[in-house]
Amino acid sequence: MSDEIGWTAPEGSWASSAARRRNMQAIRSRDTKPEQRIRRLVHAHGLRYRVAARPLPGLRRTADMVFRPAKVAVFIDGCYWHGCPDHYVAPRTNPGYWSEKVAKNVARDRDTDHRLIEAGWLVLRFWEHEPAELCADKIAASVIQRRFRDG
Repeated sequence: MSDEIGWTAPEGSWASSAARRRNMQAIRSRDTKPEQRIRRLVHAHGLRYRVAARPLPGLRRTADMVFRPAKVAVFIDGCYWHGCPDHYVAPRTNPGYWSEKVAKNVARDRDTDHRLIEAGWLVLRFWEHEPAELCADKIAASVIQRRFRDG
């Protein structure tokens, strides 16, 4: 696939243009602004955690924040990539590909939740648009409650 300036997509690429490819490559999978705000607030509560860690060693999926002793896994989901019911809008360009990708992400999220819960973890999921203060307060309360319960 090539565009008007002679750019040719790499074999098997999903990018429709060089600009689209640059845009998609710039999207962060970790350390997003919502994650950083929530982490800063949770840290201010005096809690320590692992960032972008695997809660279960055999599961190739990472949580945004992991509180291992308390068995709490936190995910801050992006509205587009995880299909937010309030904010997800199907793309106009290549809608079949992207809608299928988001649907697979949502299915993987549910599978991850199920596996972690089965292993005794508490799974907390927040949307990127939720107020960081409320998310941090809920995370802190959950971690403290589980530490108190187990300790």
